[in-house]
This record gives sequence, structure tokens and C-alpha cells, in this order.
Amino acid sequence: MATLNPPPPDAGWRRARLAPSLAEVHRSVDVSGATWFRKLLAFAGPGYLVAVGYMDPGNWATDLAGGSRFGYALLSVILLSNLMAVLLQGLASKLGIVTGRDLAQACRDHYSPRVAFLLWVMCEIAIAACDLAEVIGSAIALNLLFGISIPWGIALTAFDVLIVLYLQNKGFRVLEALVIALVAVVGGCFLFELIISRPELRAVATGFVPTFDIISDPDKLYIAIGILGATVMPHNLYLHSSIVQTRRYAENPEGKREAVRFAFIDSTIALTFALFINAAILIVAAATFHTTGHTGVAEIQDAYQLLTPLLGVTGASAVFAIALLASGQNSTLTGTLAGQIVMEGFLEIRIRPWLRRLITRAIAIVPAAIVAILYGASGTAKLLIFSQVVLSLQLSFAVFPLVRFTSDRAKMGEFVNSTGLRVAAYAVAFIIATLNGWLLVQTLRGWIA
Repeated sequence: MATLNPPPPDAGWRRARLAPSLAEVHRSVDVSGATWFRKLLAFAGPGYLVAVGYMDPGNWATDLAGGSRFGYALLSVILLSNLMAVLLQGLASKLGIVTGRDLAQACRDHYSPRVAFLLWVMCEIAIAACDLAEVIGSAIALNLLFGISIPWGIALTAFDVLIVLYLQNKGFRVLEALVIALVAVVGGCFLFELIISRPELRAVATGFVPTFDIISDPDKLYIAIGILGATVMPHNLYLHSSIVQTRRYAENPEGKREAVRFAFIDSTIALTFALFINAAILIVAAATFHTTGHTGVAEIQDAYQLLTPLLGVTGASAVFAIALLASGQNSTLTGTLAGQIVMEGFLEIRIRPWLRRLITRAIAIVPAAIVAILYGASGTAKLLIFSQVVLSLQLSFAVFPLVRFTSDRAKMGEFVNSTGLRVAAYAVAFIIATLNGWLLVQTLRGWIA
């Protein structure tokens, strides 16, 4: 009869498990609450750090374009993307809790050194592309709010590296609290925008129901795939599998089972907030731009300029820009953490956190600054779209290993994915790979034309 005990820490792996990533905060958060609700609060936090990647400036362009061009029709795509994210992030947290490895370490310990190195290079490119989107988004927000030129705004974003370092030294819960506060700011801003835009509630509800014309209409399909590609971020899978290990749960089957359950609840609640914000961006665009005939609005700057005059409410544009700034800063905080996790996990290189984050930020700031100086705001908008294409290229190289590892009984023991979950996970992986591949082909074809 099969044992219900989990496998030894190194069972099923090519290499033995080494030191954890983010060692300075590993198992630093106590979760020994006396009640279920206290435990839920103790485990809450990592999901919100992950959720900010699902509402970053890279999502804004696709949501704005979808709402302005097609009204509420693509809300179902946002909902579908969110359900995929819930599944994948649940697998990422389970991998980290059960095996004690984040996804980067798992790839290193499973694949040959050559393959692991290739995966690391691709992951670093994806993180740089993601950081590029956050840098540009924050710079655009500073430009809209304070008139700071985009090149100078890009330079100012370098200082948020210092914020991460300062807060992490104060404890991981302090960093989580800041992220949750910024998520609340973004949510509050879009709640305000929703109220003043007065969307048609029946049309909103209808938009969450998938229709065949999303597939049959090439223009709708293109935007829909863009929304999917911009929603599920590869660095979030690496990040989540590491930061769930900041909790000091019991290292036995019962403790891990409880940790997996609470981590899933945490990420599901947090991703529900991300769903609200992404849907709100599209709904505001539909109610404000599509219904007034401004169907060509796709850039953040255009939306900012039109919100106040079209809605007739003073401050509507400013609130929109504040949400963008909070979103950009939030995403950069978590992106720098992901960069540290990936380098430590794949290469076993442990350099000082400030140096690692400075390198990550420099890789994003330099190209963004060059494009901003040479081509201005329109150039940075195109660079923002390009960053999402780069992300879509790398995503499958994170998703397929994640599904494979969590479906391997030798690695996961009793926590291995059930047959139904395995089928659903691989289906999601293939759907994402197919749609992102199609998006890449169409984008390249558009550029060549």
C-alpha cells in the first residue's frame, strides 16, 4: 500500500536541495494563530505581492484598447485569464511549500546545467522586460501628475530600490503591508472611476459571458490574446514559490497541507482584487470612450487626457494617474524580489540584495531612457507593448516545468496533482503557449507591414 508520507526532501531530484532563496526572510513569519481567522491573516500577504503583477502598467494598455474598441465584450477574457492565474499560482505555492524549493531552484535541481542556464537567461530577459513596463508606467504617471519629463521620471524610478531594501530590513510583513496599501489605493481610485463613469450594469454582466465572435473576429481575438498574454506573468510563478516559504509552518504533512490550503486562499482572494482592477479599467474605457465614439484610445496618455472632459468630473484624470503611479511602484517592488530569487535559484549566486536590485533596475532603465530621449512618449508606448511580447515568449518556459514538477509523485508525494488537476493544468499551459505564439506572430507581422 502506498505511503501517505511525503518523499524525502531530495527524492526525485537530480541534485540535493541547498540553501533557500531570500534567506534573510526565510521562515521569518509566525503563523501559529489560535483560530482559523488568525491563521488566515498570518498566511495573508504573499498573494498580494503576486497579484500586483496582474494589474501592472503592461495590463493597462490591453484593457484600455479592449474597452474603447469593443465595449464590455472582452470582460469574459479577463475573467478567464484570472481563473488561469488562480490555478497556476496555486501550483507555484504548492511547489514551494511541499518541496522547499522555489521554481528556479526546482529547475536547477531537475534539468541539466546547460538547460538550467538557458532557462535562467530567458527568465532574466522576461524580468527585465517586466521591469521595463513598470519603469515606463511609473515615468508616464510622474509626467502626467507633475509634468516631470519621461526621461527624468525614468531616472527617478531607480530610487525605489532603496525602498525595497529599507522595508525588507524592517521585516517582510512591513513590505507586504506597503504592497497591500498600494493595491488598496489602486482599487479605491478605480472604484471612484467606476462610479463616475456610470457603466450599463446589464451590459457589464453580459460582457462576462464568453461569445463566439471573440474567436471569429480577428480584431477582437488579437486584443483578447493581448489581455491573456499581459495577465499571466512568468516572474510571478518564481516569486510565489519562494515567498510562501517566509511562513514558519510545521515541516510535516499536516503543516504543509495547512500551508498549501491557506496559501491558495490568500492568492485567490488577492487575485480577485486584480480581477476587479483589470475589469474596472476595461469597464471605464468602455463606458467613457466606446460609448462616445472614441474607439481608438489605446495609450495611457490618451486616456488621461480624455477622462476629465468626457466624464465632466474634475480630478478624474488625476485619480487615473495616481492609480497608475501606485500600480507601477507596486510592481517594481515585487519585480526586484523576483530578480533576486531567480539569480539565487538558478545560479546559486548570492550577491548583496542592493547590488542585485540595482543591476535589475539598470537593465530596464537604460533602454527605456534611450527610447524616451530619442522617440518621446510614443516611443515609450511602443516599448511598453514590446515588453509584453517578450514576456509572452518566456511564459511557457516557466509554466510547463511548474506543471511537470507538481505532477511528479516522486517529487510531491501525497501532494501530487490529481488526474483532473493535471489535465486542467496542462490544458492551461497549452492554451497559453498557443495564444502567446499567435500573438507573437501577429505582432511581428504588424511591425514588418
